[in-house]
Amino acid sequence: MAEKHTYKSAGVNNEAKEDVSRILYEAARQTWQNRKGKLGEVIVPFDDFSGIRAIDVSRLPQGTLMGMGFDGIGTKVMVAQMLNKHNTIARDLFAMVCDDAVVRGAEPVLVGSILDVNSLKGGEERIKQVRELAKGYVDAAKMANVAVFNGETAELGSLVGGYGSFNYNWGAAVVWFARKERMFTGREIKEGDSLVGLCEPGFRANGLSLARKIMKDKHGERWHEKVWKHGLTFGEAVLTPSVIYCAAVVDTFGGYCKEPKTEVHGVAHITGGGLPEKLKRVLKPSGLGADVDTPFEVRGIMKHVQEQGNVSDREAYKTWNMGQGMVIVTPKNTEVEVQKIAAEHGIPCQTIGRVVRKPGIRIRNRGAYCDKEPELIFD
Repeated sequence: MAEKHTYKSAGVNNEAKEDVSRILYEAARQTWQNRKGKLGEVIVPFDDFSGIRAIDVSRLPQGTLMGMGFDGIGTKVMVAQMLNKHNTIARDLFAMVCDDAVVRGAEPVLVGSILDVNSLKGGEERIKQVRELAKGYVDAAKMANVAVFNGETAELGSLVGGYGSFNYNWGAAVVWFARKERMFTGREIKEGDSLVGLCEPGFRANGLSLARKIMKDKHGERWHEKVWKHGLTFGEAVLTPSVIYCAAVVDTFGGYCKEPKTEVHGVAHITGGGLPEKLKRVLKPSGLGADVDTPFEVRGIMKHVQEQGNVSDREAYKTWNMGQGMVIVTPKNTEVEVQKIAAEHGIPCQTIGRVVRKPGIRIRNRGAYCDKEPELIFD
C-alpha cells in the first residue's frame, strides 16, 4: 500500500501555525492604539485574526504622498538564536524600516512583516519563543509610534538555517505618508548647518557577519556564552537592541500633519556604509561636505570587536555606526532644540560637526587606532 502523505508529514504543522498566527495577531492588535485618532488608524469591521483590516485615507489633502520601504535584520537573528533570546530582535527590525522612512521627511505609520521559520515544532518551548518575538513586536511598535497592520508566518524547513532548533528570518515593510512640501531633497542643507548625532550603543543590524566571524575566530564556537564585563556575555553585548529614532525625528519636523517643533534640513540613518557613506548621500545634492570633529565615543563592545579582528578604523567607520545611529542636519541656531527633543525621547545626543563648503567627509577618529590616524578623510 502506498504511503499516505499529509501536509504535516512534509514538515508544515497547520495547527501550530494557527497558534503562532493568533499570538502574533494579538500582539498586532495591541499596536493599533499607537495610531488611534491619527492617520493610519486601523479599522477592523470583523475582529478576528483572519479578518479585513483597512485605513481610511479618503480625506487626505492634495500633495499627500504615500510610499513603502522594505528591510530585514540580516544575521543579527543568528545571535538571538544563539542566546535563545528573542524579545528584542523586533526593535532591530523596526529600526531598519521605520528609521529609513524619516530620512526623506516622511512619517512611518504602518508595518507589516513576514516571519520565515524552519519549523514550528517544539511544543511549549516554541510557543514561548514566539511569544518573546510578539512581545518585542509590541514594544518596538510603541517606540516607533506605528501600528502593525498585518503579518505572515511560513514554515520553510531546511531553506531557513541558523543556530539551534528555532531558526528564522524576519523581514518587514513600512508604509509611510508625507507632505510633498515637507520632504527633504538635500538642497535645503546650507554651509554652516550643524550635525546633531543621536547616540547608538550597539551594532544595529549592520556588519554583524563581520562581528560574528571575528568573535568566533577569537573566542571559539561558543563565544556568545563567555562573560565579558559586569556579568554580561559577549552574546548579550552584541545583541544590544537598536535604538528606534523615528518618533523623535518626526517630532522635530512635524511628520505628516503635526506642527514642526524646529527646523530640519536633512536626516542621515547610519546603516550600511557607515557615517561617511550616509553623510555623503544626504549632502550630495548640495555639493557640500562635512567636518565631524566631535563624534561620539565608540562603544565598548564595538571597539572590542574591532581590536580583536584588527579592523582598521577606516574599515570600521564604513561598516558600523561607531557610536551614532542617526544624524540630523539643522541650522546652528536650532541645534539645541533638536537636542532637547531627542532628550525628551530618552536618546542621548550631541552636536558632532558641521556642514562645510569643502566637499568630502572628515571625521575625527575615535576608533581603536586613532592615535595612528587622528583624522579620517573620505572623498
